[in-house]
Amino acid sequence: MLEIIENEKESNRKKPPKHIADFDLKERKKFAEELGLPGFRADQVSRHWFGQLSDNFDEWTDLPAGERQKIAELLTPKLINELKVQKADGGNTVKTLWKLHDGLLIESVLMHYPNRTTICISSQAGCGMGCPFCATGQGGLKRNLSTAEIVAQVQAGARYAAQGLLPEGPTRLSNIVFMGMGEPMANFNAVVGTIHRIHDESPAGLGISARNITVSTVGLVPRINDLAALGLPVRLAVSLHAPTDELRDTLVPINERYPIKQVLDASWKYAETSGRRVSIEYAMIKSMNDQVIHAKQLANLLRGKDVHVNLIPLNPTPGSKWTASEPEDEKTFVEILEQSDIAVTVRDTRGREIDGACGQLAASEV
Repeated sequence: MLEIIENEKESNRKKPPKHIADFDLKERKKFAEELGLPGFRADQVSRHWFGQLSDNFDEWTDLPAGERQKIAELLTPKLINELKVQKADGGNTVKTLWKLHDGLLIESVLMHYPNRTTICISSQAGCGMGCPFCATGQGGLKRNLSTAEIVAQVQAGARYAAQGLLPEGPTRLSNIVFMGMGEPMANFNAVVGTIHRIHDESPAGLGISARNITVSTVGLVPRINDLAALGLPVRLAVSLHAPTDELRDTLVPINERYPIKQVLDASWKYAETSGRRVSIEYAMIKSMNDQVIHAKQLANLLRGKDVHVNLIPLNPTPGSKWTASEPEDEKTFVEILEQSDIAVTVRDTRGREIDGACGQLAASEV
């Protein structure tokens, strides 16, 4: 039912302008020619936009000066417009609010660590999965993003890092996580196109290792299987949040269609096919899913599997009746998983004070 609703919403909306990031390198030549440009212009522009991370056509000096603006507008129309930038963690966490061509809002979060620079990107405007503890889910789904709208977030983050705007100076964007607004697997084709644009070497793409790309899902089993069939070595992160179907039906409504056993079976097959360890995302909610019994149930589900558990202290969202676990409950939970030889970490709550942490993205102009 959720997928049918998405398709109905999509058909009623004006699609964003086409951009070279919507196409692979060969398709871009045809795209340029259909716009009345020589095919080789697509390759030239790709070398600037992907290779040099430049969105300033004045810098594209190998193009005729009098034609640069026209070429840029045709091949790289502005898809995301910066409305607001908020910083936390001494400037190492940067949340950007973007306005799309139709006025909808999305957010991305750039995070710099000592050994990596990561961007968390949105794949939809809003989300249709309805998880009650997530600010994005509470707002509902507006529409899917195009491949280029998603890629543009990555390119902007890579440019910000390369320009030395982070506290430690120029750095290379190294990691991409599809953990912003939306359910990536519900926008499957655009997300797969984005993975290719991120991974392919310049001028086809940004040249970031596929092994540094993580795709999150609440558990759309058919799409997990489809992603496995493509053979892309990206990491799969499954937002489980509960160890039993009864509890997960409340926290993750799509569980009524794809229960835990189906989700985990698909995940283990993905791990076998891709050779990548699966991540299990688990929001720690006080007195809801964080007690000893829950930890033992989760351990029983995961024992013996090539898996890593990310425990996420619940971040506050407006109107939510739930809050984060007590520190002692969190500590006990970790100990029980470790006793079952399950790798586990507690996620750093980067950007909480600017509503930029997990579950907080709501794309508000306030």
